[in-house]
Amino acid sequence: MAKTYNPNAVENSWYEWWEKSKFFEADSKSSKPPFAIVLPPPNVTGALHIGHALTAAIEDTIIRWRRMSGYNTLWLPSMDHAGIATQVVVEKKLKRERQLTRHDLGREGFVAEVWKWKNEYGGTILRQLRRLGASLDWSRECFTMDEKRSAAVTEAFVRLHKEGLIYRDIRLVNWDCTLRTAISDIEVDYIEIKERTPLSVPGYDDPVEFGVLTSFAYPLEEGLGEIVVATTRVETMLGDTAIAVHPEDPRYSCLHGKFAVHPFNGRKLPIVCDSILVDMNFGTGAVKITPAHDPNDFEVGKRHNLEFINIITDDGKINSNGGPGFAGMPRFKARVAVIEALKDKGLYRGDQNNEMRLGLCSRNNEVIEPLIKPQWYVNCKNMAQQGLDAVIDDKNPKIEIIPKQYAAEWQRWLENIRDWCISRQLWWGHRVPAWYVMLENDKLKEIGAYHDQWVVARNEEEALEEANKLFAGKNFQLFQDPDVLDTWFSSGLFPSSVLGWPDDTDDFKAFYPTSVLETGHDILFFWVARMVMLGMKLGGDVPFSKVYLHPMVRDAHGRKMSKSLGNVIDPLEVINGVTLENLHKRLEEGNFNPNELKTAKEGQKKDFPKGIPECGADALRFALVSYTAQSDKINLDIQRVVGYRQWCNKLWNAIRFAMTKLGDDYTPPAEFDPAAMPFSCKWILSVLNKAISKTVLSLDSYEFSDAATALYSWWQFQLCDVFIEVIKPYFAGQDPTFASERKFAQDTLWLCLDYGLRLLHPFMPFVTEELWQRLPSKVDSVRKESIVISEYPSPVESWTNDDVELEMDMIESVVKSLRSLRSQLAPNERHERRAAFVRCRTTDACAIIKRHELEITTLASVSSLNVLSESDDVPVGCMVDVVNEALSVFLKQTGSVNVEAELEKLRKKTEDTQKQYDSLKKKTSASGYQEKVPVHIREVDETKLASLLQELLSFKEATVHLERENSKS
Repeated sequence: MAKTYNPNAVENSWYEWWEKSKFFEADSKSSKPPFAIVLPPPNVTGALHIGHALTAAIEDTIIRWRRMSGYNTLWLPSMDHAGIATQVVVEKKLKRERQLTRHDLGREGFVAEVWKWKNEYGGTILRQLRRLGASLDWSRECFTMDEKRSAAVTEAFVRLHKEGLIYRDIRLVNWDCTLRTAISDIEVDYIEIKERTPLSVPGYDDPVEFGVLTSFAYPLEEGLGEIVVATTRVETMLGDTAIAVHPEDPRYSCLHGKFAVHPFNGRKLPIVCDSILVDMNFGTGAVKITPAHDPNDFEVGKRHNLEFINIITDDGKINSNGGPGFAGMPRFKARVAVIEALKDKGLYRGDQNNEMRLGLCSRNNEVIEPLIKPQWYVNCKNMAQQGLDAVIDDKNPKIEIIPKQYAAEWQRWLENIRDWCISRQLWWGHRVPAWYVMLENDKLKEIGAYHDQWVVARNEEEALEEANKLFAGKNFQLFQDPDVLDTWFSSGLFPSSVLGWPDDTDDFKAFYPTSVLETGHDILFFWVARMVMLGMKLGGDVPFSKVYLHPMVRDAHGRKMSKSLGNVIDPLEVINGVTLENLHKRLEEGNFNPNELKTAKEGQKKDFPKGIPECGADALRFALVSYTAQSDKINLDIQRVVGYRQWCNKLWNAIRFAMTKLGDDYTPPAEFDPAAMPFSCKWILSVLNKAISKTVLSLDSYEFSDAATALYSWWQFQLCDVFIEVIKPYFAGQDPTFASERKFAQDTLWLCLDYGLRLLHPFMPFVTEELWQRLPSKVDSVRKESIVISEYPSPVESWTNDDVELEMDMIESVVKSLRSLRSQLAPNERHERRAAFVRCRTTDACAIIKRHELEITTLASVSSLNVLSESDDVPVGCMVDVVNEALSVFLKQTGSVNVEAELEKLRKKTEDTQKQYDSLKKKTSASGYQEKVPVHIREVDETKLASLLQELLSFKEATVHLERENSKS
């Protein structure tokens, strides 16, 4: 066995064997209770980032624990085709390498190019998940655009359309002019702008100004003067079709039913009364109306039957409706041109700073343009109500959201849900299964020109059959809708589609509904809510019974990870280690301007001055899981991961120690009897039992940080720091008087390591497998071939021994005080073993200390331990520390004691204890205390008072001792 732990050597040797041995594969015919998790499908374009590592660490901890606990576990890997993201990546690649656009290739050629890219480069992230130890069932790996999942998407669309839940409508959508597609409301990020602010916008060389309210006048018909309006998007006035005023505003009562005249095209703009939109106390009380480019104006347009004039092309330029002076201009350049044209006509009335919310596409930071487009929508109202009831039903909730605070957000969102626009103007994705029937005698020959000539079907043959029924005897052509479906529609069908839906497969019958959905809280609505709605509607039940939402990972300073800050942490760089030079090199390969590169490098140099040392997957996993108690954000400090890497070395050394003490011929007994064991063995098994209970309870309640803490505390502070140290005398020189204790210590050590490694395995799979395999097997027993499929520990009732634990608490208190005294010695004297004394003020304490002199001398590293009664004098030349009301300790010093310094320490301790005593005495003496305070609390207070009083007496006694020392010197 190597002297030190090497994560690379340990972690590279196990995964391939686990996978070949099929330890991770589920059996749909198994009689074991099922437990299933679907991995949130990472993008096919993605590489492993720290969020994926957190997801994998948590989910693998859950699934390994359940697998070891006797469940038929399925952790299903999948990959998302990521419509927009993948199309953008491949388009950039084509442009960079071949100077081609997707339009040069045509739709079929481009889609073939994407599939080629997917097969060559896609799925990197799934391969990287193996490096983290993720025990996924690779035999069931799937892709959102594979044949089975594509069939499920088509089936879902057809069924929902038949029920009237999917429909086509012409509405205002969030349009991305760079991607040239609609995006859903929740894919829009809003930023708050306080005042005039220049921002970079894709496609523009110069920054564009936002946060400006521009005022201008419309001339009124019949020489009635002018009416002044204000807007933050002055270019949209090219599409204005009305001006709205409040019906009760006296300033405009004479204009009701009148018209303003558009200064650039002469269009007559009716002045309409609208009390819903207009606030007569805001601005001029008059509002320009552009129904085709603003959500509020769109509603006004419907209420007043206004004309809807679109002035912006799909790529963000002014179209011919904008007029010859502006057609062809990019929209934000037109903004400047319109202002100049208004000035030329004397209609410009100035501008001012204006607070506003600006909508940006979450994928590329493009400024969203509201455009009227025909799209496919899902009516979410009833499905959302079902999803809401599944969580907030007091009597019979079907889904539990953890942490609970997100249930309120779930309710807020589902109560205010809008219909979901599911069509996207892309080429990569699931083609909308709808065909337009173009009749021979149609006047308009564009696809979609007539709203009622669409048929929805599973394939073209079915579409033809449906069209023949609807348009019997007529000649027509069929054209499939060129649009694709929102990526979230296909991932919203998880977990049912990955288990075989719409077919009633063995997997679907065995594992649907799944057990838990674990993901980041940022996609609670993007994905989780949609899975619940579609799962209940199409799968017949909620898709999972629990939702666990993990925090978002930030850097050690609490900042969002950003390439421009240089604080992005690549999990593989933490696992394998990386130099500062290579961190800088990664930045240089990115798309940074010189200033950004300088800032990013400075950030890396500050946070990682020596790079990142090799930590291994186990240490990274354990750190991430330990962090989950941190509310909604994790501030990831790499030094904490390094600390767990060092802890892995501690585990390694514990096994190495055990191997030397067990010997080559050791065989664990078939049965263990704690009653016959020495004190330290009874104690370690009792606290191990508590660690088992705490770990299992915490895992069961999704308190992963608590489970990790319980395990770490037992391994570090109880097994390594106490038990392994306290049994060393049994093995020193093979003393025959310790023969019995030595055998019990061997058996207990083996038992602790076997249980401890199995307890820890879900968190740290690699190092636990490596070490567990080195442990000898019990006599006449066939051990499982891997820790992966071994049994997870359960509490053993006979191990619990509260009396022994209380005694060890006293021992550890004495040891802590003695170590504290030794730490105060000069550095060159601290390692010398010295005589120690314990003064006991109760017979019970005296008996316990006498029984455990060996444990105390071993742990405190003292040469001898003498137990004194209250009447015994302490030898001269001793330092003193008060342990508690029953015990004080003294450590012999070779030189003279600094009495003044020791007395000052005692004075401070006395002062602090006196304050506690006085405060509690005041509380118990207060009026009404006896009547109002419950008996059990009064009893606790009385015990505490007595303890504090005894401590004060102990401090007094210690002071007397020191003063006696002072007088003798």
